[in-house]
Amino acid sequence: MATSESDFECCPPFDPIPWDDKTFSWENKLFIKDHVFTFFYMPVNFGQVMKRLDKKVTAVGATMPDYLCLSDHTSKWNMDLYLAVDKEVSGVESTTLSGNFFSKVYEGSFSDTEKWCKDFESIAKSDGHEIKKWYMWYTTCPKCAKKYGKNYVVIVGKIE
Repeated sequence: MATSESDFECCPPFDPIPWDDKTFSWENKLFIKDHVFTFFYMPVNFGQVMKRLDKKVTAVGATMPDYLCLSDHTSKWNMDLYLAVDKEVSGVESTTLSGNFFSKVYEGSFSDTEKWCKDFESIAKSDGHEIKKWYMWYTTCPKCAKKYGKNYVVIVGKIE
């Protein structure tokens, strides 16, 4: 994913402003989908899955807009990943997302996830939104979060 060591470790720096407290629409936004094994919701092979997807994306000359990768925790043993791409990628499952979405950026330790989720739900409700589906966007790996000094997580909720 990196263009050079001086650019970024493996994850680009994240700009929270375009995603913080925003409502937006997607119409058939293209993603490729994969699965991560989790142990009581903690990802076990996230890095391996991301490297595998990156190889497939790179092989067809596709890009990953905003390096957007949504995580859907389907159980304490599985997490589905949705990696945004700008064109079809062979050899992987493709899907699209459409609808209206609300996003909010959080920063800090993953141990704050429950607090963030309660806050997100409260803000969405106060704005008149009912969340139909939740996604988490872990914007950087732990190594890059340490390098940048920030661990941003975006909660994205489908509201229609």
